[in-house]
Amino acid sequence: MTFYETEMERIRKLCYSNDKQLETVIAVRNYIDHNFEKEVNLDFLSQIRFTSKYHLLRLFKKYYGQTPKQYLTIRRLEEAKKYLKQGMSVTETCYYVGFETPNSFSTLFKNKIGLSPTEFQKKQLSQSHTRKE
Repeated sequence: MTFYETEMERIRKLCYSNDKQLETVIAVRNYIDHNFEKEVNLDFLSQIRFTSKYHLLRLFKKYYGQTPKQYLTIRRLEEAKKYLKQGMSVTETCYYVGFETPNSFSTLFKNKIGLSPTEFQKKQLSQSHTRKE
């Protein structure tokens, strides 16, 4: 069973809703997962799924407990953590994962993760050096 099928079955059991709604929200989530670095907004997402943006917003929130924008932000932050661990600079990481400015990226990162991107990176790099020894 593929991830897509497993995810559809999990959501179906949770909500007992119609298949078209499931297909819509899963397709939107997959699109975000594969295009997180691009400019993604509710208008665009609703156009690619031929639905009202307000309906899409309600559906996504119903099934995933967060809005597409919130999901996108979390997805970008998770990717940013990977790149920072690999040693990519904060500025490069910021733009690579789709944030518009390093300042907004750093502020959001610190609010959500608890450390600034630089502090996070230093901590990760020091931990990796400690593990190697």
